[in-house]
Amino acid sequence: MTTLRSTLDASSPEYSEAAEAMVTKLAEVEGEFAKAIDGGGPEKLARHRKRGKLTARERIDLLVDEDSPFLELCPLAAWGSDFHVGASVVAGIGIVEGVECMIVAPDPTVRGGTSNPWTLRKTLRVNDIVRANRLPVISLVESGGADLPTQKEVFVPGGQMFRDLTQLSAAGIPTIALVFGNSTAGGAYIPGMSDHIVMIKERSKVFLGGPPLVKMATGEESDDESLGGAEMHARVSGLADYFAVDEADAIRIGRSIVKRLNWRKQGPAPRAEVIEPLYDSEELVGIVPSDLKVPFDPREVIARVVDGSDFDEFKPLYGGSLVTGWAELHGYPIGILANARGVLFSEEAQKATQFIQLANRSNTPLLFLHNTTGYMVGKEYEQGGIIKHGAMMINAVSNSTVPHLSVLLGASYGAGHYGMCGRAFDPRFVFAWPSAKSAVMGGAQLAGVISIVSRAAAEARGKPFDEQADAGIRAMVENQIEAESLPMFMSGRIYDDGVIDPRDTRTVLGMCLSAIHNAPIKGAEGFGVFRM
Repeated sequence: MTTLRSTLDASSPEYSEAAEAMVTKLAEVEGEFAKAIDGGGPEKLARHRKRGKLTARERIDLLVDEDSPFLELCPLAAWGSDFHVGASVVAGIGIVEGVECMIVAPDPTVRGGTSNPWTLRKTLRVNDIVRANRLPVISLVESGGADLPTQKEVFVPGGQMFRDLTQLSAAGIPTIALVFGNSTAGGAYIPGMSDHIVMIKERSKVFLGGPPLVKMATGEESDDESLGGAEMHARVSGLADYFAVDEADAIRIGRSIVKRLNWRKQGPAPRAEVIEPLYDSEELVGIVPSDLKVPFDPREVIARVVDGSDFDEFKPLYGGSLVTGWAELHGYPIGILANARGVLFSEEAQKATQFIQLANRSNTPLLFLHNTTGYMVGKEYEQGGIIKHGAMMINAVSNSTVPHLSVLLGASYGAGHYGMCGRAFDPRFVFAWPSAKSAVMGGAQLAGVISIVSRAAAEARGKPFDEQADAGIRAMVENQIEAESLPMFMSGRIYDDGVIDPRDTRTVLGMCLSAIHNAPIKGAEGFGVFRM
């Protein structure tokens, strides 16, 4: 039998302590997410409504199919920066007329929906997801263009947004723009470079230069409507493909466009019957200890995520610090690599390499569940070939072409983060639990290394070592690394696609797997040279 048997004791003090810590962290995340939902605040929201307009999130709610989920991506982008949480844009995957689409909606209540450096980074990440997974794009446009005070960081790289739109169209990925308000200057090219454009009577304004700029540049007197109004573009310029009477009508037309796309997924369909896990997903909140130095069994997570808690483990007696095996999730086949005891040894690296090759041979997507402090160090392990074995694993991850999903459960440090398919290795999606931490190494270790190096330098110069100053530096460094390794900090920098509630893991991964199968699933036919 391959059905996992859980030994988790939800009544134990250890479980209660872990669950309490997780709930506290979830409350912190939800508090920050509330800032993104609030947009520009009550005053800006009231002004927006006074103009008879819906918010970005209300437009999305009307656009997606009734009672269908919306997987918001990078909701904490720009957290910890000078810019608004969420980076002034709402983005995520929603189902429109039965079709999974990427929906991108600037928030006009935050600085007029203008694009700041974090808006750009978030949008480019969204475009990467669109391209890799062949998701039709619906842009709900209402934006003042670039945030002028930060234009030096937006203007030059911002051209990638327009390049992406045209390349998506060339790749046969539909792009749809519903224009709800201003789309000016460079922002005019978002509808201009989309396949389908809907404009709204007396609301949509699309022009390269507004009346003040035209006056300054040419001396010509003009008004918004004649220069870039919806009726002009529908009747005269031909830029508008559809003319809507109001916002609700524009959304209706947008849904109709999607319905007529004749969109078909190119990946294999899931098994029709989906079997729920045998164990309660509510118990996921208490699996990861509050102290990440304490190990936990990732099989307890797997048992609450995969179909029927059915997991066919690969090489269970070899390389025990890494659990590998086959399962299904919402009917989709998947291979799983999950860290069991943190450190990766040569055996784990070789086991992972073989498993990744097998997944590519069978065209099976891979799920990486992170809880690693990295590859093992020390004379014995260096002599045993840990570098070349770790390189084998990273080589396999780098050249694997089946879709990868990553979820950071606990620690994700050093080269172990790379071997487990961190952000730099282009996973299709990467999420973090509130318990996750990610950095080059743990804060205490990094502070200790700096201390040892400083002590050696002082001895080499023949100078006394200042123990008091060293203690202060170690504390400062440790606190800094601790703060910078937390999931909200990492998510704020768009190093993941969102911090998720552990209890939602199965749903989130199921939605991602469904989106992934819009594109063909094809494994690699060759890898780089493995240093044996």
